[in-house]
Amino acid sequence: MAAIFKVGLIHLLGGFGKFPTRQTSPAALRSLVEALHPVDSGRPLMRLGPAGDGGYLVPDDLDGIEACFSPGVSTVSGFERGCAERGMQVFMADASVDGPAEQHPRFHFSKKYIGAWSSGEFLSLDAWVQASLPSPAGDLLLQIDIEGFEYEALLAASGQLLRRFRVIVAEFHELDQLWSRPFFDLAGRTFGKLLDTHACVHIHPNNRSGSLRKAGLEIPPTMEFTFLRRDRCLRTTPRSDFPHALDADNTDRRPMVLPACWHSPG
Repeated sequence: MAAIFKVGLIHLLGGFGKFPTRQTSPAALRSLVEALHPVDSGRPLMRLGPAGDGGYLVPDDLDGIEACFSPGVSTVSGFERGCAERGMQVFMADASVDGPAEQHPRFHFSKKYIGAWSSGEFLSLDAWVQASLPSPAGDLLLQIDIEGFEYEALLAASGQLLRRFRVIVAEFHELDQLWSRPFFDLAGRTFGKLLDTHACVHIHPNNRSGSLRKAGLEIPPTMEFTFLRRDRCLRTTPRSDFPHALDADNTDRRPMVLPACWHSPG
């Protein structure tokens, strides 16, 4: 499914660096990038999961989180195991596999994709959470890596559900296509919705591929974003510690550091 989605998207947008549709203005794109500049929340970052792909930086503010929802199952489950070892129930979903990479008594798996609405092999985030945890109370953690479907899944999620996620870790794909205005509008609405209730506290570029440089901006195609709900932030001052001491490359290819435009003014 992920491969089909990517082929369709790249065909629609003309491939890497080509934009047959209306292009995004540099000012609009720079404004979005600056809105996503990570802040120091007053809570130190910690790493959950392996030192490589499948590991993410999150705020050290996990006590009391009832459950982790992790759509998109990889060949490693170190992040999910870390959540389970902290007492969370861990719910995973992915129709392309038969289960997680390892087992744990607190792991729960659904052979479903997560998308905008529930139909066939797809579930919406709201329907999945409601079926897994009928109680509407309690803080949750979301770790989402679903190969491009994150935009529709997050846009379709209710504001009530998003506010339950104290921490959101999301890998966003096809970011080099932000120069295409139709994709920018989709992604910008997604990020705007998250920023209404959460602050970006960390960004890590995936070094599987290079980045696109244009008009003074450098955009890696895939990046991992960590958000903390705003009521949990002790402060929101700009941060510049990139790479963070706990960051680790996703692959053994050429290392990649978060471009300065994603964290430094002007």
